[in-house]
Amino acid sequence: MLIQPYQANPHHLAQIVDLIDYCQNKEAHLAIKMAEQDDLFQIKAYYQDKGGEFWVALDHDDVVGTIALLPIDAHTAVLKKFFTYPKYRGQPERLGRQLYETFIVFAQTNGYNRIVLDTPEGEERSHYFYEKQGFVQITKDQLHANYVYPDRDSRLYQLNL
Repeated sequence: MLIQPYQANPHHLAQIVDLIDYCQNKEAHLAIKMAEQDDLFQIKAYYQDKGGEFWVALDHDDVVGTIALLPIDAHTAVLKKFFTYPKYRGQPERLGRQLYETFIVFAQTNGYNRIVLDTPEGEERSHYFYEKQGFVQITKDQLHANYVYPDRDSRLYQLNL
């Protein structure tokens, strides 16, 4: 398993879209259209050129996981696009843990001390993971971060590093 920053590659981009569509729409039944996620089609400009990053997890040359950091200001970043195929979750792969650790090291190295995120209310598995990492649920009034997300009765979280 290799986790690396995204490099423009049409093959990988198609696999990223497939992964996210699978997790959001087939698995979680959220009905989120790719048109609501134009950041996926401009990863370099949306994430990397702003000082953030978008990582892909590759099993050989197949994208099996993603995670992204979107800077909001000098101290706050958003955890975005955190997805893995089911067979890579938990033991023995623990791909979610590996992606999350890559994200946290980057965040700390780059001086972020606050991470925020949104996740659909019905995604209990995700809530459990985030809370286990120390994230605390917050209200929209406590978010103090302006970024676009496809709101599906979203639960908001914050982590102070």
